[in-house]
Amino acid sequence: MDPIEKVLSFIIEIEKLKDVKRKTRPVGLTRYENAAEHSWHVCLAALMLKDHANEEVDIDRVIKMLLIHDLGEIDAGDTIIYASETQAIKDKEAAGLKRLLAILPQDQAEEYLALWYEFELGESAESAYAKAIDRLPPLLHNLHGDGHSWRDNHITKEQIFSVNSRIAQGSESLWSTLELKLEKAMTNGILR
Repeated sequence: MDPIEKVLSFIIEIEKLKDVKRKTRPVGLTRYENAAEHSWHVCLAALMLKDHANEEVDIDRVIKMLLIHDLGEIDAGDTIIYASETQAIKDKEAAGLKRLLAILPQDQAEEYLALWYEFELGESAESAYAKAIDRLPPLLHNLHGDGHSWRDNHITKEQIFSVNSRIAQGSESLWSTLELKLEKAMTNGILR
């Protein structure tokens, strides 16, 4: 198959990401966010906050990681971050991503799969920053949505701080700001 035809087939297949419902509602809305909206949101957030990364980052690599990191959810579905770090879930997401990337020309597929694994490891400056930014929208959704997702999924204060404190690995300044917002929200009874 022609390389352009392969890419077009891939583009059509990833439309399914728009139907993957996440566990948080966008600020001011009553409906739940879809995974494609999340991808757009984290990419824009990464671009706007790049000067606050702990280390200088190649923003193009960061954005590529953020655009790719949730594609496996087309097959695996979305799992709330507080429960999504099991090997079984990661394996299901990896299998879904490999299925999708097999549609592309091999060199592209290999590049994007390598970026996904780099994101998952979180060891490079780019992946640490990307993982930090990936946590941002759900936090903001909850902080500006009366903790809806945390309450609906029985997430504890300890879980919220434990999982989200990892933001500091990519951006200490962002985590400092968010930590203050979380502490204030907890004091104000967001988890009731």
